[in-house]
Amino acid sequence: MTKKEILDYTKYRKNFSLDYKMLVKEGDSIFYDGELVEDENKKYGEGERFINIGYNFKNSLSRTLSNLYPMAFKFRGKKVASIEGIMQGIKYKDRHIQNLILKYSGIDAYHTRGANSQDFWGNTGYLYWQGKPIRRDSEEYQIFVDEIFLSASKNPIYRRCLLATGDKYLLHHIGKESIDETVLTRYEFELRLNSLRSYLRDTKKD
Repeated sequence: MTKKEILDYTKYRKNFSLDYKMLVKEGDSIFYDGELVEDENKKYGEGERFINIGYNFKNSLSRTLSNLYPMAFKFRGKKVASIEGIMQGIKYKDRHIQNLILKYSGIDAYHTRGANSQDFWGNTGYLYWQGKPIRRDSEEYQIFVDEIFLSASKNPIYRRCLLATGDKYLLHHIGKESIDETVLTRYEFELRLNSLRSYLRDTKKD
């Protein structure tokens, strides 16, 4: 991954117009743009205008584009097992622990967060890459996230799945909204998926 590649995508992402819509709750149901995404019985993986990204959906594209899905790629010279492995790993200042977590995917990767319960990153607002601190609320962090997703797109399966979603909005309706609660908000995740799909099409990186 070259600096120019990252710079080009970051510039594209900043100029991308995301059709982001707030979710509407009515009783036990949740709607996205007038379409049902969750009711008292289930969560819906796909609608006429959206694909809801989540590891527990049976819809193949919903599942494979989840950060938890086992999707190996190289990030800054390290082989990682999933995007989630990075997202959990950056919560640790200790490089040894971080490198161990980079090898995890799926629910296993998600639950490694338990090892961080006594040193919650939200108390300081800092995340780490190989011992170097990065402020959660910084532009540096946003570019770091750009690099993660751009690197993941080097995996041909991830890239082809992303492009296979067509023109449907890529939604993550269970995502949290505040940067104080999560290392990747619903908005940040949806922005990366939708803008990266468009970027790959426009630059013919298919």
